Formats: sequence, structure tokens, C-alpha cells
Amino acid sequence: MAISLQKGQKISLNKEAGGELTQVKLGLGWDVAQGPQDKKGGFLGKLFGGGSGDSIDLDASCIMFDSNKQAVDAIWFNQLQSKDGSILHTGDNRTGDGDGDDEVINVDLSKIPANVVSLVFTVNSFTGQTFETVSNAFCRIVNADNNAEVARYNLSAQGGHTAMIMAKVYRHNNEWKMHAIGETASGRTFHDLMPAITPHA
Repeated sequence: MAISLQKGQKISLNKEAGGELTQVKLGLGWDVAQGPQDKKGGFLGKLFGGGSGDSIDLDASCIMFDSNKQAVDAIWFNQLQSKDGSILHTGDNRTGDGDGDDEVINVDLSKIPANVVSLVFTVNSFTGQTFETVSNAFCRIVNADNNAEVARYNLSAQGGHTAMIMAKVYRHNNEWKMHAIGETASGRTFHDLMPAITPHA
């Protein structure tokens, strides 16, 4: 039974999954907002992609950190696989077309190197629209062993922001746990968010 994550909430992924979790995936999905959503209007609206007819490109990223809160690796649309092979991004979806997950990051927890203690997941609006113009946006953690949804986080109610530091998955007493961060931010890629991400690592 999936639980709807609240900001700041911590859960044991193993407990939620009903056993040891080895394969997880992060799914990100969204639909283009329909109707009169153009609050910017005019030239600036067109310049910054505020119109309702524009495609919306949300991007999922995962940053791997060591115990010193130093970034070890990053998985995003320009690098679809971690250098150690434990994390794989299925590819960039630039429109949100289709049902279900539009972008997926697969994580093999059993292959995460020992020096990596946390994984921080982020979402960015690469095309610059704020979340208030994106409908049905969500991210979810799925137990890939049986495809059961472990946790879900609603992104659409986040207002005038273009990015979110969503959650971190981290080691604690030889068990993987998840902390729902839910911190809104602004930036087109995870690079813009690093000053805000690092304290959570």
C-alpha cells in the first residue's frame, strides 16, 4: 500500500516494501496544462515559455553523495547511467506525452558503491514553466522487484517554482530509508540546485 509522502516525512523503504528492497525506480510523470494558463502573456510569456500551448519538459535527476556530502556522480539527461552502473535513467521525455511515468530512473541498491551514502532526487522544469502550469505532475518510488508503488509525491500543487528537491534515499544501520524533502527551488538543471541540495545530502 503506497503512502502519500508529506514534506519532511521519513520512511523505511524495506518496511514499506515488506522485505529487503534491492531494486527501486523513481517515476516522474506530468501532463501539459490545458486551458487559459498563460499568466505571463505577451512577449515575455512567449520568451519564457509561459503559454498554455507550449510543451513542458520536466527532468528527473539523481545525485550520489558520499559521507562528506561531496557529489560522487550525477544521473540526468546528459548522463543516463552512473559510472558504476548501479543507476540508469531511461531517457529524456520532452513533452509529458503518454500515460504513467514519463521519465524513470532505475536504481539497483545492491550495486551502489559502499562510499555512497545517499541519493538525492530532483525535478527541474527545463523549459522554464512553473509547476502551477503543469497538471498531474507526480513522482513516485516503486519497488521494481514486484512493481509495487512504495510512495508517491504530488508536484502539481507547488506553485510558482521551476524545481524541487524531492527526496533522498540513504543508508541507515544497513537499511535503505527515504526522506521526503519537498523543497521548492528554481533552476533548469540540477546544477542550479546544488547549493540547496548539498545540505540535504
